[in-house]
Amino acid sequence: MSASGLNDIKKIVLAYSGGLDTSVILKWLQDTYKCEIVTFTANLGQGEELEPVRSKAEMLGVKEIFVDDLREEFVRDFVFPMLRGNALYEGMYLLGTAIARPLIAKRQIEIAKQVGADAVAHGATGKGNDQVRFELGYYALKPDIKVIAPWREWNLDSRSKLISYAEKNQIPVPKDKGGEPPYSTDANLLHISFEGKALEDPWREPDEDMFNRTISPENAPDKPSVIEITFAAGDPVAINGEPLSPATILTKLNELAGANGIGRIDIVENRFIGMKSRGVYETPGGTVLLPARRAIESLTLDKGALHLKDEIMPRYAELIYNGFWFAPEREMLQAAIDESQKHVNGTARLKLYKGNVIVLGRKSPNSLYDQDTVTFEADTVYDQRDAEGFIKLNALRLKLSGKLQGK
Repeated sequence: MSASGLNDIKKIVLAYSGGLDTSVILKWLQDTYKCEIVTFTANLGQGEELEPVRSKAEMLGVKEIFVDDLREEFVRDFVFPMLRGNALYEGMYLLGTAIARPLIAKRQIEIAKQVGADAVAHGATGKGNDQVRFELGYYALKPDIKVIAPWREWNLDSRSKLISYAEKNQIPVPKDKGGEPPYSTDANLLHISFEGKALEDPWREPDEDMFNRTISPENAPDKPSVIEITFAAGDPVAINGEPLSPATILTKLNELAGANGIGRIDIVENRFIGMKSRGVYETPGGTVLLPARRAIESLTLDKGALHLKDEIMPRYAELIYNGFWFAPEREMLQAAIDESQKHVNGTARLKLYKGNVIVLGRKSPNSLYDQDTVTFEADTVYDQRDAEGFIKLNALRLKLSGKLQGK
């Protein structure tokens, strides 16, 4: 937002977490834009009490405060569709931060329309992916919205300047156990991410006391946990035979997996804007759901459909990572993915043990697995002599190429 546009803004909806960054942003917006600020806080399963966020906003003079419980919508309409695509960014990252941003943007725009705001603001820095994710969502849903990104506008261009500003304005500065500012984190029902501080050195091992949702594999129980997850049309619907809501399923799997040391990854990823970033993630429930889903897909998806789905997955995951959830190409790929899931029904049995997820069995009423065909014993449904012609036809082009090369 340029300085010339300051007086044009009448009301701003701020995505407000109640943490240091957005608390400073709230005060800065009030001082800079001299207009009414509306705060919006999404309960996406962060695992913390959010009513203090309301109190913080009230202390800073905010009159309209939204604290919305979006956990079921988050898992049902964002996490589960993404998991149906088996999405992994760069082969490892389960996209826990990326998948939350379109829902926050969606609700923020809904609130802006409801309260008559002409602008929205977020707390993402000018170096990261989230600025892109938020703003692509805003513009897709309300093309004429004005967007304020304080980290790209103010002169608080370092963590130390931010803390000084907070102390000057009596904004509490959180400390970790060692009395230092904490890691930069993002939490929701799917994951927790950690960045900054010692983690900026990719050689440095993460501190054990940093983790919140998982115990270390070394300290996990010596006795494994065996669970069953039932799927319907590609989505998990029950654990150990008990039907549960989407958010409840993910909450339960987080508990089971975390207690068995499952769900930690430490990666260096390529941000959309071009730089590399080191992040540590805890995604216990999602780490269990991925192999469980694939176990059911292995029974129920045709070879061609399964392989094509795997081919489009990297592109689909990249679209989500880069913030294109509301883009036509993501919706087109989602339609294809969802079409493939119509018969992905069944139950996977898994062993959770010291950081490992081990598939013990899988069954489905829509299974394409035919024991009479695959058996090594005598059968009447497969003539092994048919393989000779199949091999010769597939070898034809190789034989012609070999002759040309003088082999």
